[in-house]
Amino acid sequence: MIDKQAIECPECKDPAMVDRATLDRRGFMQTVGATTSLLAVGGAAPRLFAGGRPAQGERQAKPAEALIRELYQGLSDEQKRQVCMPWNHGAGNNQLATRLRFYNAPINQHRIGTALTRPQQELCQRILRSISSGEDGYRLLSRNGTFDGSGSFGGCGAYIFGDPTNNGQFAWVFAGHHLTVRCDGNSEPDAAFGGPMYYGHSPDGYSQRNCFYYQTRSVLSVFDALTEAQRRQAIVIGSPGEGDRSVQFRNDNFPGLAASDLTADQRRLIESVMRDVLSPYRREDADEVMQIVRRNGGLDRIHLAFYRDGGATDNNWHFWRLEGPGFVWNYRVLPHVHTYVNIAVPRRENQG
Repeated sequence: MIDKQAIECPECKDPAMVDRATLDRRGFMQTVGATTSLLAVGGAAPRLFAGGRPAQGERQAKPAEALIRELYQGLSDEQKRQVCMPWNHGAGNNQLATRLRFYNAPINQHRIGTALTRPQQELCQRILRSISSGEDGYRLLSRNGTFDGSGSFGGCGAYIFGDPTNNGQFAWVFAGHHLTVRCDGNSEPDAAFGGPMYYGHSPDGYSQRNCFYYQTRSVLSVFDALTEAQRRQAIVIGSPGEGDRSVQFRNDNFPGLAASDLTADQRRLIESVMRDVLSPYRREDADEVMQIVRRNGGLDRIHLAFYRDGGATDNNWHFWRLEGPGFVWNYRVLPHVHTYVNIAVPRRENQG
């Protein structure tokens, strides 16, 4: 059984679950003007610095794809019925295939902790580490090992679509609270990460307790560097929404400020933001994203927008968003972090 309401967030329904330990935001906005390290597109991955941006780790001795094949080959027939599905499972009638949807919880009732043996659970953990940028990337994806509302690694789900043996098409999808990540060995053509991604954390995005606070700080360094005229262009009143509809590709009319209208120094800040948001993931996935950006027209086609709803004050953005052809990074800051990502070479029929 597939969870049709997978992207609903329990915290949004139960305010008592939301972490209220946040910074004074007015004070925060007075202290985030420091510029992040300037990184060229396709250049070196971020290194650890005091206060939060993670370092890229060394590549695992055995890549994730080989570990997925090992996991699949060790599954019993009963386990395969629980955690394996056909490549195009769920597709049809204008529905995305199950492997390409966002999830805010395990896809079905079969959790890692109950469906898999202890060695298989350890193998899944090695896979997740292998698609992370070392220990710092794993810390971010696991939200300091808590897996947020899931409470534990065993409370999440790990699923294989297709057949990873004999060079077959496959995707490994890991899903839990505020997290959907995947690895597909490039089975999904022209799509970074093998399909859309989702991550989040319970504290709000202005709180230093949020694992992704460094991303908020990085993008706000760009806002601090804008002129007043540029800020007026970058600010959007309203909301871009969340989920599938918020990350559909379009041809033009991107909201916000175009990178082509920025100075060289400001453009380098945008490049730094892009590397920062990619920093939890292994280097080859981050490099593939930047290759897709170049194929879709380069940095000049990327727009940056700060979304403020009618009740926001000062510069307390509810969303910020990087968008261009085949690139959407939709980051909700308040009341807590939800981020939806879709990066691919867009097919003509998928563009609006």
